[in-house]
Amino acid sequence: MAGGGAEFDLVIRGGEVADGSGGPLFQADVALRDGKIAEVGRVKGRGAEELDARGQLVTPGFVDVHTHYDGQATWDARMQPSSLHGVTTVVMGNCGVGFAPCRPSDHDLLIRLMEGVEDIPFPVLTQGLPWNWEDFPSYLDSLQARAFDIDIGTQLPHAALRVCVMGERGANREPATPEDIAEMGRIAQRAIRADALGFSTSRTLNHRASDGRPTPTLTASEAELMGIAQALAAAHGGVLQFVSDFADPQAEFQMLRRIVERSGRPLSFSLTQHARDPERWKRLLGWLSEANASGLPMRAQVCGRPVGVLLGLELTLHPFSAHPSYKEISKRPFAERAAALRDPAFQARLLSEVTRAQRGLVAQIAHSWEQLFPMQARPDYEPPPEQSIAALAAQSGKRPEAVALEHMLSDGGRGMLYLPFLNYADGSLAPSYEMLRHPYTVPGLSDGGAHVGTICDGSFPTSNLTDWPRDRSRGPKLPLPFMVRQQTRVTAEALGLLDRGLIRPGYRADLNVVDYDRLELLAPEVCYDLPAGGRRLMQRARGYTATLVAGQITYRDGQATAALPGRLIRGERADAQASA
Repeated sequence: MAGGGAEFDLVIRGGEVADGSGGPLFQADVALRDGKIAEVGRVKGRGAEELDARGQLVTPGFVDVHTHYDGQATWDARMQPSSLHGVTTVVMGNCGVGFAPCRPSDHDLLIRLMEGVEDIPFPVLTQGLPWNWEDFPSYLDSLQARAFDIDIGTQLPHAALRVCVMGERGANREPATPEDIAEMGRIAQRAIRADALGFSTSRTLNHRASDGRPTPTLTASEAELMGIAQALAAAHGGVLQFVSDFADPQAEFQMLRRIVERSGRPLSFSLTQHARDPERWKRLLGWLSEANASGLPMRAQVCGRPVGVLLGLELTLHPFSAHPSYKEISKRPFAERAAALRDPAFQARLLSEVTRAQRGLVAQIAHSWEQLFPMQARPDYEPPPEQSIAALAAQSGKRPEAVALEHMLSDGGRGMLYLPFLNYADGSLAPSYEMLRHPYTVPGLSDGGAHVGTICDGSFPTSNLTDWPRDRSRGPKLPLPFMVRQQTRVTAEALGLLDRGLIRPGYRADLNVVDYDRLELLAPEVCYDLPAGGRRLMQRARGYTATLVAGQITYRDGQATAALPGRLIRGERADAQASA
C-alpha cells in the first residue's frame, strides 16, 4: 500500500517494455499498487520506491508450466533454480508423479517413484516431506499455509491417484475396474473443486521407479483416462497433461483427441525429436494443427534447447559409471574418488576396460563420444560437431575416453560433460526452431526441481531469451517480443491463469527488469543444500536487475531479498481486464 504521499508502491521508470502481447518494444514507466499494475505509459505520480530501468528490458514474469517442485515446496520457500531465471509462476504435479493423494502405507512407494522418474534421492524426500496430508485437498491446504518467492500451482498426479484407489493392483499396472475408475473420477472432481490446476499422467517407458518398475500409469486404458477427464469436465475446470512415447503415433494422438472431444478439457502433451524416429514430431504437429482447426484446445509442450544430461564425478552418471574399476571406488567420498582417478596406474586400468552396462542411458553414454561435449564456463546448448569429445580426441591424437576423463578431472574434479539426446538428432536446434514457431505449442519441459543430479533445465527461460533472439549463430533467430510472449502470456493462458502474463493495468505485478545486453547463463554447479545434505545441480544467471512477484522485489541482481509474496494458486484465474 503506497504511503508517505506516494501515489504508487513502486514505479519502474523508462524501461523498454516487452508487454507479453508479442507487439514491438516500447519505452514506458510501469506503476504498481497493491500487487497489481496500475499504470503503463508516462507515469506522473511518485512511487514509494522508484526503479530506474532506462536502457533495460521490462517483461512480465515468466510462467513455467512443467516443473516438479512437489516435494521441495513442502520444505523450501525458494523455488530455485526457476526463481533465479525470471520465473514468477510455476506449475508442478507433472508427468503423473507427486505425493497426494497418498495413504501412509504408500509413502515409500511414491517416494521411490519420484526418485526413479525425477532423480530426487530417497533420503532427501524421506527427511524433507512432512506428510501432513493424505487426500489432495489437504495437500493443497498444507501448501496454502506456506509462503514462497514465486507463485506455485499444482496438478493431480495420476500415479498417486491410481495407487491410492487401487493399492498394489494400481502399482502393478492391473486394469482399472469400472468401480476403480468411478472412484478416481470422484477424487479428481474433489481435487479440481479444491483448486487443483489439472491432472497429469505418464505413458512412457522412460519413467520408472528406483526399483526399475514402470510407472503405474504406463498402460492405463482409454476408459480410465476418459473417466478422469470427464470428471474434470463435471467439475468445470482443470487441464490435462500427458507424457507419451507415442510408440504408435497416430493411434496415441487419436486417443488424446477423443479425450478432448468428449471432455472439452484443454490438453497438452510433451513433444520432442527422438533419434529413433526423427520426423515423428512433424507428424504430431500436423495432427495438432488439424485438431485445433476443429476447435479442440490441444497444445504441445516444447523446449527451446536439447533435452540433455550433465555428466561428472559429482553427478549421478558419467561415461565410466559402469566400469569395473570405477565401481570399486564409487562409494568413496568425492575427493577420494577424484584423487584415485588422477593416479596414472588407476587411469590406465580404467581406460583399458569396457562398460558392463548393456543397455539404457549408461550404455548410451559410454558409446556416444560424437554426442558428448565438454560443458564450458559459458554454456553452449547448440554445440557444433567439432566440439564433441570425439572431434577433440581426433585433434589431440588421444582416445575419446582419455579426453572425457581429462575434462571431468578439471576444476578440481568438477568438470562436466553434456549429452544432448532429444531435439538434437541432426546436431542442431532446427527442430526446436520449428516447434517454437508453431501456433499451438508452448515452451515447457524444464523439469525444474527434478533430475537434480543429471539436469539443470530450470534455466530454460533464460536461454530462450539469450539464445534465440540474440546469440544464435547456427541458424535463424526468433524475435525478442515473440519469445517473451511465448513464456509469459502464452504459458499463462495454457493453464487458465489469465490474470498474469501481460504488462497492462489490472494484471498481476509479476515483472522482470533485465539488463539484456548483460544477460547470460552461468555454468551449472553442484550444491549440497537439500534435506539430508542432498546434492543438486544449480545454475544461475547474470543480468536480472530485479524480479517482482505481486509487486514486491524478490531478487535484486540475482540475489534473493527477504520478500516471500508467492502463494499457492488455487484454480483458474479470470482475465484481469474482465475482473477489474
